[in-house]
Amino acid sequence: MQGKRGRPRNVEAQSSILSASYELLLENGFGAVTVDKIAERAQVSKATIYKWWPNKAAVVMDGFLSAASARLPVPDTGSVFQDILEHATNMARFMTSQEGSIFLEIIGEGQVDSALAEAFRTRYIQPRRLEVRGIMDRGIQREELKKHVDIALCTDLIYGPIFYRLLVTGDRVDEHYVEQLVTHVLGSIRSV
Repeated sequence: MQGKRGRPRNVEAQSSILSASYELLLENGFGAVTVDKIAERAQVSKATIYKWWPNKAAVVMDGFLSAASARLPVPDTGSVFQDILEHATNMARFMTSQEGSIFLEIIGEGQVDSALAEAFRTRYIQPRRLEVRGIMDRGIQREELKKHVDIALCTDLIYGPIFYRLLVTGDRVDEHYVEQLVTHVLGSIRSV
């Protein structure tokens, strides 16, 4: 959620606004969503939305994140390989779904909307990277991975090709492809 602006949020109104923004995003795409349409669907005033969010990008991002976080849990199976495989597979599966197409649209819109790009990086990408860092840190602590692993680089080597295929080449991203990425990267940094 954005910074503290105005009165505390009414949980019911907040939920209604987030749901409305996400539904409109799915139905019409980011470009067609407006604060007026969100307010109308949520049955709140525009002023209520602007009390809690500085702009359309922020409320739409919160709606998207609220829906996406429920679909992308952080696994903890006791195996770094299995955890990263599940995390990357869940992300790839989400990104190739109808909802994931919104994810790609947000990335595209971020090329011309710097506020949206910044919100996306700080509120979606960075937290996902922290999740991966946590999984790999557990792997290092359990001595499954080498001690001096460049976690940021390994994250890029696993997740970067997924984004590359989705955004650039259009090549298929399936569970087999994700498993190959995880196997190659983690295979090179296993402690044994």
